[in-house]
Amino acid sequence: MDYLKSVEAFILSADKGSFTAAAEVMCITPAMVGKHIRELEKRLGCQLIHRSTRRQGLTGAGQRFYAHGIQILSAVHEADTIVHRLNDEVAGDLRISAPVAFGNRVLTPVLTPFLLRYPEVNIDLVLTDRRVDLIEERFQIAIRIGNVRDEGLIALPMPPYRMLLAASSAYLEAYGTPKTPEDLAKHNCISFTQWQSNHFWQMEGPGGRYEVEIIPRLIVNSGDAVRQAALSGLGIAFNSAVILEADIISGKLHRVLPDYTPPMRPMHLLRLPIRPVPSTIAAFIEHLSEENLIGQ
Repeated sequence: MDYLKSVEAFILSADKGSFTAAAEVMCITPAMVGKHIRELEKRLGCQLIHRSTRRQGLTGAGQRFYAHGIQILSAVHEADTIVHRLNDEVAGDLRISAPVAFGNRVLTPVLTPFLLRYPEVNIDLVLTDRRVDLIEERFQIAIRIGNVRDEGLIALPMPPYRMLLAASSAYLEAYGTPKTPEDLAKHNCISFTQWQSNHFWQMEGPGGRYEVEIIPRLIVNSGDAVRQAALSGLGIAFNSAVILEADIISGKLHRVLPDYTPPMRPMHLLRLPIRPVPSTIAAFIEHLSEENLIGQ
């Protein structure tokens, strides 16, 4: 039986003077109160209450255990109170995993107003493009690009991750500008390791979906390295809008095949299915929602 319930039944029976009065407080039957106390006596190996048809009273062992029982219930109540306060208070450490490019360019800038708003919160942000294990690596939140594979996690949709093709003026002047997706087979291509496999680039355009086989001159596992290679004039980069848009706006890079868009990749915020949701996590999710990064 529930040890704490048994202790509570014993304390209430001693305070109220009967099993019936204790049962009313606990919303159980007098017989169940008696069963709790018998289980407690069995566990302790001694009788705690003298019982007769007219009255009951504590034994010597019962008087000693009564003091300890009060401390046990008080400690449990205090622990519950502390946990509830922690749950209500936006304070503590928050460990977050996010993709490198998204974390650098999108997430980090919105962390500042969040941390200023909640001065008792500290964030450990780990930027990595690999899939972390939230439980084993002690993450409360992970932001993932791609389809959700983790069973048992709560997934909140974020704006899809857009992809672009871009190249420098120097490269396009030297090698020409592709007019159709098929033209890419004749160009120097720069590919990010985790976006595509088997050297195929997918695009959607006026004629539907295209899958073009390319010969990559460079495959690299860093989005920033793909960007730098494109800026240096090596070739046409297949990369995220998050990384390339600023260079396109400044004129350092130019969109290639703007009418043919690589499929957007789904993105989600993942968290463990904790109930109730800790206030720090709830506040962070609410902040991302205010920044239009959740639920789009």
